[in-house]
Amino acid sequence: MTGSYPGGSASSRRLTPLAAPLAALVAASGISSLGMAATLVAVPWFVLHSTGSGTRTGLVATAEVLGLLCSAVLAGPVVDRLPVRATSVGADLLTAAAISLIPLLHSWDALPLPVLIVLVFLVGAARGPSDTSKQLLLPAAMERAGVTAERATGCVEGARRIGMMAGAPLAGLLISTVGPVRTLYADMAAMALCALLVTALVPVVARARPAGGAAGGSYAGELRFGLAQLRRDRLLGAMVGVLMLTNALDGALNGVLYPAYGTQVLHSSALFGAMITAMGAGALLGAALYGWAGHRLPRRAAFVGAFVLVGAVRCAALAAEPRVPVLLAALALSGIGSGVVGPLMMSVAYERVPEEVRGRVFGLLVAVALAATPLGMLGAGLVLDASGLVAALLGTGALYLAVTLAPLVLPVWRELDARGSAGTSGTSGTSGTSGIAEGPAGSRSSSPTAPVAGILTEQA
Repeated sequence: MTGSYPGGSASSRRLTPLAAPLAALVAASGISSLGMAATLVAVPWFVLHSTGSGTRTGLVATAEVLGLLCSAVLAGPVVDRLPVRATSVGADLLTAAAISLIPLLHSWDALPLPVLIVLVFLVGAARGPSDTSKQLLLPAAMERAGVTAERATGCVEGARRIGMMAGAPLAGLLISTVGPVRTLYADMAAMALCALLVTALVPVVARARPAGGAAGGSYAGELRFGLAQLRRDRLLGAMVGVLMLTNALDGALNGVLYPAYGTQVLHSSALFGAMITAMGAGALLGAALYGWAGHRLPRRAAFVGAFVLVGAVRCAALAAEPRVPVLLAALALSGIGSGVVGPLMMSVAYERVPEEVRGRVFGLLVAVALAATPLGMLGAGLVLDASGLVAALLGTGALYLAVTLAPLVLPVWRELDARGSAGTSGTSGTSGTSGIAEGPAGSRSSSPTAPVAGILTEQA
C-alpha cells in the first residue's frame, strides 16, 4: 500500500518536526529536574554534614529560594519584552555558570558559608527566568503538536518527576563517591544540555504585543499592571495564598527536615536519595493518572485530596520513623498527590491569564507563592535545633493539614470546578469576578502549563 510503513504516510512523516519543539521542552523539563535533584540532595547534605547545624542548613536553603523570589518579581517584564527563546538559553547558561563556581571555589579552599550563600542565591535567581521562559515557549509547541492540555501537562509533569526520581539516587551515589560538592557538576551539565536542546529544536516564538502599556512603559508600571491583573482574579488570589503557606511548609520539609532525617535517622546519603526517588515515583504515577482522567475529576476535591497526601500523610510517615520499605511506600503514596497538583494548577493558571501578560503575572504568581518559603526554612532550622526532628515534623504536618482544608470552607474555591470552554481563555464561571479570565482573541484554553507547577512541591 502506498505510504504504508516502513516508509510511513506523509502525515506521519510530518509528525516528527511538528512535535520536536514539544519533545525538546519536555526533555528539558526532565533534564533540568535531574540536575536540580542533585543540587537538592548535595547542598543541604554538605552543610548539615560539615556543620551539624540545622540553622545554617536553613540559611543556605533559604538563599536559593530568595534568589528565585527576587527574579520572579523583577524578571517578569523583562521576559515579556525579550525574545523568549534567547532568554531561556541565556538563563540556562547563567545557571550552569553559577553552579560551576561552587565546586571550583571549594577546590581552592575558598568556599566559606557566606560565599556559598551568595552562589546559591545566584543559582536561584537564574532559575527563575529559565523556568518562566520555557513556560512561555510551551503553548506554541503544544499547538504545533496538536496535544490536549491534560496529556501535555501530564507529559511535562511526568518528565519533571522522572528527572527528580532519577536525580536523587544519582546524587546519593555521587556523594558517596566524589563528595557532595563535586556532585553539583551534574546540575551544571544538565542546564547546559537544556540550553542546547532549546537552541537546536525549539523555533523562535512570535510574541503577542504586551498589554497595559508594557510596550515602552516604565518598568514599575509593568509590574503594577501585572499585579493588578493578579489581584482581580479571586480564585488565583486564593490559590496563591494556599501555595504561599504550603510552600513555606514544603521548604521546611525539603530544605531542612529531609536532610536531617537522612543524617539522624537513616544515616545514609543513598537512603536520603531513595526518599526523594520514592516521592518522584509516586508523583510520576499521579501525573499519569491526571493526564488520563484529569478532565473528568472535580478540581476542588482533587486539589484538597492531593495536598492532604503531600502534606499530612508525608509528615506523619516521617514522624513515625518506620522501617525503610514502609517509609518509602508511604512517601510514594504521598507523591501521587504531588503529581496531581502540578498539572491541575497548570491548567487553571493558563485558562485565566492572557498570553500578552503571562510573563509578569506568572512571575508574580511565583514570587507571592514563594514569599513565605524562607521563613519556613529558617523556622524549621530553629525548631529542629530546639525541639528535635519528630516535634518539627508533627508541627509541620498539623499546619499543612489546616491550610489545605481551606478550599472546603471558602466559597471562592467553587470556581475551581468551572473549566474554560474550547476556544476561550476564561472559565465559564469567572467572567464576572476576574479581570484576567478572558485571553486575547484566538488564544486557546488548552495551553499547557503554568508558572506555579514547578514550585508547588518542587523539592519533594
